[in-house]
Amino acid sequence: MADDAGRLNQVFAETSFLYGANAGFIEDLHEKWADDPASVSGEWRAFFDQLRDKAGDVRASADAGAWGRSTATEPSEATGVFDGRWPVPKPVPGKPAPAAPAKAAPTAGASAADIRAAAHDSIRALMLIRTYRVRGHLHAKLDPLGIEQPIENAELTPEFYGFTEADLDRPIFLDGVLGLQYASVRELMVILERTYCGHIGIQYMHIAEPDEKSWLQQRIEGPDKFEQNAFTREGKIAILNKLIEAEGFERFLHKRFPGTKRFGLDGGEAMVPALEQIIKRGGNLGVDEIVFGMAHRGRLNTLAAVMGKPYRAIFHEFQGGSTVPSDIEGSGDVKYHMGASSDRSFDGNTVHLSLTANPSHLEIVNPVVLGKARAKQAFDIREANAGLPEDQWALDRSKVMPLLIHGDAAFAGQGVVAECFALMGLKGYRTGGTMHFVVNNQIGFTTSPRNSRSTPYCSDVALMVQAPIFHVNGDDPEAVVFAAKVATEYRQKFSKDVVVDMFCYRRFGHNEGDDPTFTQPLMYSKIRAQKSTREIYAERLVAEGVIGQAEVEAEVARFDAFLDAEFDAGKAFKADKADWLDGQWKGVGLPEGEERRGDTGVAEAKLKDIGHRLTTVPNQVDIHKTLKRVIDGRREMITSGQNIDWATAESLAFGSLLDEGFPVRLSGQDSVRGTFSQRHAGIVDQTTEARYVPLNNIREGQCLFEVIDSALSEEAVLGFEYGYALSDPNSLVMWEAQFGDFVNGAQVVIDQFISSGERKWLRMCGLTMLLPHGYEGQGPEHSSARLERFLQQCAEDNMQVANCTTPANYFHILRRQMHRPFRKPLVMMTPKSLLRHKKAVSTLADLAEGSSFHRVLHDDAQRRPEVAGITLKADKDIRRVVLCSGKVYYDLLDAREKKGVDDVYLMRLEQFYPWPMKSLMTELARFPNAELVWCQEEPKNMGGWTFVDPWLELTLEKLKVKSKRARYVGRPASASTAAGLMSRHLKELEAFTTEAFA
Repeated sequence: MADDAGRLNQVFAETSFLYGANAGFIEDLHEKWADDPASVSGEWRAFFDQLRDKAGDVRASADAGAWGRSTATEPSEATGVFDGRWPVPKPVPGKPAPAAPAKAAPTAGASAADIRAAAHDSIRALMLIRTYRVRGHLHAKLDPLGIEQPIENAELTPEFYGFTEADLDRPIFLDGVLGLQYASVRELMVILERTYCGHIGIQYMHIAEPDEKSWLQQRIEGPDKFEQNAFTREGKIAILNKLIEAEGFERFLHKRFPGTKRFGLDGGEAMVPALEQIIKRGGNLGVDEIVFGMAHRGRLNTLAAVMGKPYRAIFHEFQGGSTVPSDIEGSGDVKYHMGASSDRSFDGNTVHLSLTANPSHLEIVNPVVLGKARAKQAFDIREANAGLPEDQWALDRSKVMPLLIHGDAAFAGQGVVAECFALMGLKGYRTGGTMHFVVNNQIGFTTSPRNSRSTPYCSDVALMVQAPIFHVNGDDPEAVVFAAKVATEYRQKFSKDVVVDMFCYRRFGHNEGDDPTFTQPLMYSKIRAQKSTREIYAERLVAEGVIGQAEVEAEVARFDAFLDAEFDAGKAFKADKADWLDGQWKGVGLPEGEERRGDTGVAEAKLKDIGHRLTTVPNQVDIHKTLKRVIDGRREMITSGQNIDWATAESLAFGSLLDEGFPVRLSGQDSVRGTFSQRHAGIVDQTTEARYVPLNNIREGQCLFEVIDSALSEEAVLGFEYGYALSDPNSLVMWEAQFGDFVNGAQVVIDQFISSGERKWLRMCGLTMLLPHGYEGQGPEHSSARLERFLQQCAEDNMQVANCTTPANYFHILRRQMHRPFRKPLVMMTPKSLLRHKKAVSTLADLAEGSSFHRVLHDDAQRRPEVAGITLKADKDIRRVVLCSGKVYYDLLDAREKKGVDDVYLMRLEQFYPWPMKSLMTELARFPNAELVWCQEEPKNMGGWTFVDPWLELTLEKLKVKSKRARYVGRPASASTAAGLMSRHLKELEAFTTEAFA
């Protein structure tokens, strides 16, 4: 309905000239058109033609008067709403009749024809103004190289609206539009060309909100706006100095390190003063932190000129050194991928800047930045609303600004950009608006825009969220800085995304060793002849008398000398502190030892108290009758302490963490209810659809539980949660896949950030991934979370991979994420059918004091013989140990009971990585005469086999046992993850469970 309303408003806005005082005039034009279409101007003829009215009907309506409406009926209260003819008030007995209103005196000396002509002029002038607002940006002078010429559009000419040369100097009534009561067409054209078709082309008429459009118009329109928006002498010199710094740095690197990759900003130097303006203006408007994300082009310049990274440190890296202390382990990354942080102060306002480390995969850093910003905003919001109930919190997100710097080809081409825009207004993902700055080189590597997008602009993807877009010529630094300033003000006022699209060029190839003339010879012949942005701007300021040429040359020489000194200092530069474990990460350290259990048990009395609170639903909540039975069943589990299922154990893990002071955040597709209708974290009132969240009603003063049904996206949402966890080590942050099979939609985030971020960039992260996994005959797209892919990436203690078989172990591994002095990503294969499996249950005692996570679990025949259905022989008489993980354990348990086998021991590997060497050695040593089999439900080329095989061989070498290598039992290798037919699935299951006990 909201979308329909927006379309109606747009229709009303575009046809408003048809109503009111203009109606009679338009009726006469319509009648003339009916008699002779050539008798009206071209635009009116086109308008009437599209109505497709028959000429006879039009003449009949005109003859009837008042647009053909019959006035034979007596006006009434009911009809007055539609035709404006209200009934005359009837006299009230005893009251004098009201005096008749005075008639408006006719305008002296003005005939009806004069009035009609004036109205016609006003309408045409307003249509001209509106067209400039809508299409003026297409005629703006944006390309510094002049390759992309402005689009000639007849609608942007007075002649299109019927004005001739003789009409251009006649005053026309505008009623305050453009800040003018009267103006001639000639005056209008000067203002409109300067406002909309100069070096800034603003695209904003697609915005539905009138307040936003009106604010932008007031900010840029008017006869004196150009003067009001002009920069002071000091401001112009400040812009010039940043250009000298940006250009000087790139030229210095080009001279000292010729051919070395640096992905320079040459041709786009105006970005540097623009970023300074965003920091300065943002600080004035309440921003105290900006989280940057950008690709490699211009990154070194941003680090130095904007973020204040010492030039000597950058030169040290170019000379082969490292800016990380030697005692910090890590594989590192190239210098144009590294992050940084600093504080900058302008006008007494200090703004903290953090540049997020990123890979070469363009735009993938975007959701990470958004997640980081959201987490930082959460700190501010919690602090500002301390002591208030959550429903009274003021959600001020203006203090932390995400700022993304894009390349033109990637902004148009990478789907994650659209996914991030889709998050802009969603609950759980709002960040108060993102600043987007596009360095529009008008090329992508070797690909021209005509081959890399189907839209006029690279920024057209932003139209999907009605973001205003400032297209600007990068060789006009004042225009770029002004656009950045207004964009910052817009973000702070309306809390929405905004885009600055800076048209510029890339002076060298994709990297400095690349020759671009192979593919763009004409473009690069122009670039070779093009003066630099700094040179153009310096000449302009000299011509304006702002600064002398000698002063410019002196400043250039001074900065060159400064760089020479920094270069020499870089040779002896030594880092004394790593940029990590600061701020919110203070107190977090590196893991030590092998056990790393963490104190995860909770007092049984506390668990019962939390459990009873979670299963007590207020009477005023009209709960679904089926869900009420589920909640009552959970309450019985808590009371009896028996048969605790997965969902109950999970809610107790979350509830106990919230009670202890750890916020919990869970997002994913359908995560509130749960894909398998198991969680029900939000109880929906069946009468009002209001949502009651038991985990936010444990006690006063508890931490916040956020559970979010995400957009139907894997890549952006997982990246967002990774970014959130990067900024907040003291919240349990989880992302849940709808089915684990869909996680590969976010493979870039896993490969480039989750598995390797700590080693590359010294960035710890405690993100937990919940991936439903298990073979139940649901086909190749609903069976496998691709366990093998995560295991393939396990090395250097980078993350944890687990596949639990009991609710208790799930409870402990979740709590372990918060109750250890370090943070590592956790990849969890979570259950589907086991959610309701009668044997996959735990007791409350398994969660209580003295209990903890077990990386290897015993056979239930040893611990719970009543569940296993058999009694095992003594350890020395066990002929085979079957080691397995996850759901297949219960398949094997049932098969063994049916076959009555008592000399095969089923051992569970609950954690794959870090490899539990010590635990496995302890357990396997019990069976000196047994053969070792690894059994899995996944095909042989998938699952855990290729990972566990060498690890088991290494483990067995250390033991005095008969078996020295495990034998594989399971499905044969397969191109597809699983069979599509249930019959085939069951046949395969029967085959490998039989082999396991043969």
